[in-house]
Amino acid sequence: MARAEDGLRIELAWSAGPRQVRTAVLTLPAGSTVADALRASGWVDGDVPLDVWRCGVWGRAQALDHALRDGDRVEVYRPLKVDPKEARRLRYKKQGTRRP
Repeated sequence: MARAEDGLRIELAWSAGPRQVRTAVLTLPAGSTVADALRASGWVDGDVPLDVWRCGVWGRAQALDHALRDGDRVEVYRPLKVDPKEARRLRYKKQGTRRP
């Protein structure tokens, strides 16, 4: 991990689509927030307000003002197009019934 005077070393992960993962390692000043990490990544379009982005740290949803710690992994979540339960039902239905 980075020394305290070097700032925070953060990993940022974003999946733009199925089976696509984009990651970046950022060094941010101490006291940085999730919103700071998004801005520093360059992935955020300036025309889109930050509050539309859903984020989490290590798989737990967090607000944009959540203070980051050294070594955190910030995950940017995209909106779901289909409810996961419904997607599973559709895949099962598409496969049909199987006989042993």
